[in-house]
Amino acid sequence: MTDLLALLSSQDLFPSLPEKDALPLAQQLSQIADMTVYWRSITAVHNALFFLGRNGMEGAPPGGKQLGILYVNASCSLDEFDGDECGTIVRGRALNLRLCPTTYPNATALHRAVPFTRPRTLGLETSAGCGDRLGLATPGHVRAIRKTVRQGAGLVDADTVCPIAPIFAQQSIREMERTHRTPEDVVNDGTWGVFQEGWRQGYGADADHLKDTASIDSCVAAGFTFYTFDPRDHVDNAAHTDDLQTLKQKVKALPWQRLSDSQVAMRERYLRTFSIEGGYTVEFKEETLLRAAAKYGRALAHVADLFGHLARKMGSAPFEVEVSVDETDTTTSPEEHFFIAGELKRLGVEWVSLAPRYVGRFEKGVDYIGDLDFFEAEVAKHAAIARCCGPYKLSIHSGSDKFSIYPIIARHTQGLVHLKTAGTSYLEALRAIAGVDPQLFRDILDFAFERYDTDKATYHVSADPSLAPRSRDLDDGDLTAVLDDFHARQMLHVTFGSVLTTRDETGDLYFRNRLFAALRADEEAYYRALETHFERHLEAFQ
Repeated sequence: MTDLLALLSSQDLFPSLPEKDALPLAQQLSQIADMTVYWRSITAVHNALFFLGRNGMEGAPPGGKQLGILYVNASCSLDEFDGDECGTIVRGRALNLRLCPTTYPNATALHRAVPFTRPRTLGLETSAGCGDRLGLATPGHVRAIRKTVRQGAGLVDADTVCPIAPIFAQQSIREMERTHRTPEDVVNDGTWGVFQEGWRQGYGADADHLKDTASIDSCVAAGFTFYTFDPRDHVDNAAHTDDLQTLKQKVKALPWQRLSDSQVAMRERYLRTFSIEGGYTVEFKEETLLRAAAKYGRALAHVADLFGHLARKMGSAPFEVEVSVDETDTTTSPEEHFFIAGELKRLGVEWVSLAPRYVGRFEKGVDYIGDLDFFEAEVAKHAAIARCCGPYKLSIHSGSDKFSIYPIIARHTQGLVHLKTAGTSYLEALRAIAGVDPQLFRDILDFAFERYDTDKATYHVSADPSLAPRSRDLDDGDLTAVLDDFHARQMLHVTFGSVLTTRDETGDLYFRNRLFAALRADEEAYYRALETHFERHLEAFQ
């Protein structure tokens, strides 16, 4: 058994403790700190023990979580950790115990003291974004990612090389507004989830779908490392079908000064056939080039502006960028993808991943809708272009639950891929709720029928409420199956903002408070649901 006092002599980061040693140590720390300690969180470094606990001993009503720091003479300053301090005696030795709330300032202090809790850049590693609308999902995400870790030929639960680099702190500005969260909340919740599960292999933090400099500034201040630029408002979708004369007029009117370019120079660069790997070619005739320029020219200028602003704001701090044109009305052809990549490079933008608008329908919360053979043919070209023009990763937005295309994407991207998920984790929270609080699930389902027509406005969905099951027709044992129904699933997916922000006549956040209370009372139910669900997402990318 690992000795508690011996661990306090470790100045450098001590290796993760195996479960057989960590469990009895967690029990000992639970008695000392009067809270239930998460055994994976126990970290020995700086001649101190850092650990996370849940207020109230086993069997007591659920409370909040606290960071515990046990030490005698720590080799780093603990002054920046805000908390209450007391003394304790362990085997006749006087120790100091500091208990700190899981606030954002304490999270940033933990980043400095225990660096594996701090978000980092991921580079070109195969990666997966695990969006978390509630701020409770990271432990479940960590458990799923941990199962992808390879040792020899098998999958094990160990700290070895991870084939899929995770982004645990991820949310779009739009979703933050809908859920009443801040950039600091997103980083904070990801940090404590990572620490709770003792994940030491690194993770990213994605400030998703950024459209303006003000959003960039708030996310830089919060400590994000990954910035997804969304220039959709500057994409000219009409150019997808405009006639040649109209395209010429639109290209002439592009902001050539901001693009540091001219029509003559652009034509000289592109009016020819390019060979790329895999035997593919990309041919630009006049109309093809004008269509690409008219459609994406202003968007590219906007991305360049955002990148310049971000680079100045970040200074010498490491960061990485994703460019997303996926949430547009029209698909991105391979030629347009090639044009986008070429122009981003010419404009000095550095990026690690790009999300084109693929063929077919990427609706929220359900599998891919479209011709799989055609999708595969197009993805093969997009992947070849990403290798030729980068290399950079292809990013799959609205990637939740697209199980039919994961093997196709994995095969053609050869590891240069980023899978981005978000709403599916909220749906798994509802799956857990269906089991632990059936009445609450019924109330949320009924509410989704009321809100769907309004809330679906900014999402790609096609659910028909008349085809979705009604709670009054279901037994409690049938409720979890609602999450597998196409129509109900999309309705529940897009109404999350209303569920989390609606107040009753007393001003109480009626659904939100009940939802959080139920998930915190049985957090393992949520973690199990997430672990099972994300294993399916990650399997093809290992």
